[in-house]
Amino acid sequence: MHTKEEKLRAMGDFLDVLDTLRVQCPWDAKQTNESLRPNTIEEVFELADALITDDIPNIRKELGDVLLHVAFYSRIAEEKGNFDIADVCDSLVEKLKFRHPHIYGDVNVNNAEEVSQNWEQIKLREKKGNKTVLGGVPSALPALIKASRIQEKARNVGFDWEERRQVWDKVKEEITEVEMEIENNDNPDALESEFGDLLFSVVNAARLYGVDPENALEKTNKKFIRRFNHIEERAREAGKSIKDLTLSEMDAIWNEAKKL
Repeated sequence: MHTKEEKLRAMGDFLDVLDTLRVQCPWDAKQTNESLRPNTIEEVFELADALITDDIPNIRKELGDVLLHVAFYSRIAEEKGNFDIADVCDSLVEKLKFRHPHIYGDVNVNNAEEVSQNWEQIKLREKKGNKTVLGGVPSALPALIKASRIQEKARNVGFDWEERRQVWDKVKEEITEVEMEIENNDNPDALESEFGDLLFSVVNAARLYGVDPENALEKTNKKFIRRFNHIEERAREAGKSIKDLTLSEMDAIWNEAKKL
């Protein structure tokens, strides 16, 4: 691994290259916050994909891509006289020290749970912090991640189940309400609402048992894709389209894929 001096040198080289590209490359020179934003979102999701598969080479690559965007936005801001990358770093250091009084102050904590609870309380007290407990949850987050963040923030101010096993009564209640709405079969909006309540309660259950629902679902997505691709491959080997297979044939190959 590199020394601190080597890391600083590498960061300096990176910023020098970015400065050069911003001036000399026609594509880099014309980029704006608005034009970069879609690419930034894509890069973050590519990093998330590499993280969930623990693909170390790709994690390294995607972290670089995300870092490029952080520095690029900072360079654009510098050109406008708003701030630069040093201001970004200074603000981050100030925030981290302020939100870790158990390290840089005289607050005592016993575990990570107490650190998380203190973090939310400190954010509410900050001069420019969140005005409400849930005010810091970005509105643009995907719904599954947003549900998890909402529940975590509510937990940090004491709004949670006394015992985690109690959540299963809520999950069962929501399943029953979905079934009842399906039986009524006359209000699509109400059915959508009940499914939303059910999903929210399942996310809550995952959180209480230490499972990240986004990671869990994405791993299941990848597992389903892998097994479904196996069905398609077996169909091709038999000179058929997957549409030519009966459901029982697909089930048999699916069970075969589960053993791989």
